[in-house]
Amino acid sequence: MKVYYDKDANLGALREKRIAIIGYGSQGFAQANNLRDSGCQVTVGLRHDSASRVKAEQAGLATLPVAQAAAEADVVMMLVPDEVAADVYAKDVAESMLPGKYLGFSHGFSIHFGFIKPPPEVSVFMVAPKGPGHLVRHEYTRGAGVPCLLAVHQDPNGDAKQTGLAYASAIGGGRAGVIETSFREETETDLFGEQAVLCGGLTALIKAGFETLVEAGYAPEMAYFECLHEMKLIVDLLYEGGISEMRYSISNTAQYGDMTRGPVVINDETKQRMKGLLAEIQSGAFANEWMKENRNGKQRFRQLEAETRDHRIEKVGAGLRAMMPWLAANKLVDKATN
Repeated sequence: MKVYYDKDANLGALREKRIAIIGYGSQGFAQANNLRDSGCQVTVGLRHDSASRVKAEQAGLATLPVAQAAAEADVVMMLVPDEVAADVYAKDVAESMLPGKYLGFSHGFSIHFGFIKPPPEVSVFMVAPKGPGHLVRHEYTRGAGVPCLLAVHQDPNGDAKQTGLAYASAIGGGRAGVIETSFREETETDLFGEQAVLCGGLTALIKAGFETLVEAGYAPEMAYFECLHEMKLIVDLLYEGGISEMRYSISNTAQYGDMTRGPVVINDETKQRMKGLLAEIQSGAFANEWMKENRNGKQRFRQLEAETRDHRIEKVGAGLRAMMPWLAANKLVDKATN
């Protein structure tokens, strides 16, 4: 595994290029502002009716319609959601993908599964921060950074890797480390991690634990604290020092329960189901299902989203969090600006 840092990047060369950030969501917000603060020439490409236009302009960023931003840029960074990226590319970006240009992504989804097929004369790279955009911006502003993954899909000019590395450095990744990978590896591991562990697995485990306690007659507030609120305490320990350091910090009783009862809940049968999820990702079945869901108006997506909002754990949690105003004091997400 190759890891690069700021000292390996030629940021000066990137500053000579015009960069178009397409989209101003979590990553678009972070990367555009970090690039600007690193001395790069940045324009944000947005739909004429985008609600994000005011946010970008209030941050001091230039905005243009997507097609114009892409046409005028040397580097076009696609930071719109996966499910709309192919349509945005076909409608407003493809025509501008001329020889000598660079097309960038922060997730390999559209390229790896073939939803976007750039012409061979265009350099295609990926810089994928290993954290949400709000964290990418937060860490940058405090002089640190979030590690990034770097991959090259095609390199007709012979400098796609150097351009991608400079881009990663400009958004703060070079401060923490830039790890070389491939579009395939990033895409498949990222989807698997989201589905099986970080998002899908975690939220399903939390809700199942909460429901088990409540159905057994325990107070919902107690169930919330034990199964959701205290998760941050454990995750912070895991983040800082791994599993062993987390276990060092908890009680012997908790550690023994962890080591002997954890495998009862998450066992070989669970792992087999995880392998099934990975197979769906590798085959493209999940990607195609998700794109079909988007074409159908995200009906199932919105239904499942509503079910989560209506779950008792969300209502109990909202009440308890209102009793702890300090939780909102230093939030990473400020919906008014990012």
